[in-house]
Amino acid sequence: MSTYRYSEQYRPPEARQVTDVAIERFADIFEVDPKLMTAHVVQQVFPNWDTLRIVASRHDHLDWMHRHWAEKVVSGQRLLDELDD
Repeated sequence: MSTYRYSEQYRPPEARQVTDVAIERFADIFEVDPKLMTAHVVQQVFPNWDTLRIVASRHDHLDWMHRHWAEKVVSGQRLLDELDD
């Protein structure tokens, strides 16, 4: 069990600019750059462990949504390929 330190959990790692609109704070977790959203979306501060928990559970959530609502699942890559054609 690790010790919870408020200052460590509420100070996210330094962001690395990936594109003009995306940043990466944790490995393979991409976010819209918060500075692009401040005019219309109030930014919430929440602990680093919560970010990692949300990311870890996103596939479970998508699987649940697909089982309950989707007649078929279309990949994002397939949609992009259709746009290119």
